[in-house]
Amino acid sequence: MEERRRKPQEKEFEEIVIDVKRVTKVSKGGRQFRFAATVVVGNRKGLVGLGTGKANEVPDAVKKAISKANKNVIKVPIIDGRTISHEAYGVSGAAKVLIKPAKAGNGVIAGGPVRAVLELAGISDVISKSLGSNTKINMARATINALKSQKTVEEIAALRGKTVEEILG
Repeated sequence: MEERRRKPQEKEFEEIVIDVKRVTKVSKGGRQFRFAATVVVGNRKGLVGLGTGKANEVPDAVKKAISKANKNVIKVPIIDGRTISHEAYGVSGAAKVLIKPAKAGNGVIAGGPVRAVLELAGISDVISKSLGSNTKINMARATINALKSQKTVEEIAALRGKTVEEILG
């Protein structure tokens, strides 16, 4: 009988753990502790996703978060292989994130969760400003929302019923 073995599958996405928190549920018998993890996955070529997971142990929570992040992957249009097409504003809860395209060689000017999301999306030149609350999960969600709102010149031309040349002038 032929032996069947699974090849270890190459990971298509890189992961960064943004946050691990201990959460508590108080019941009649006392406190029950669990862990909540927030993870960003991306391939640095325009695909990025965010997920959260809760479990009794940290590694299990991280695994759940990674699997959820892989299901929530979005496609981000990247201009010239380095930056975003236009300024965008993302909101999640009280966290607000502003992202702007930057000149070549500027790098990712962002901090914390925003930097993690932008780097795993494959954006190498961008300026960001976080406004309002700086809760890690909401800042990451706001960044994802800002990236979702990105449109390419071709998409805008199609919406307006014009050619790309007419829009670029």
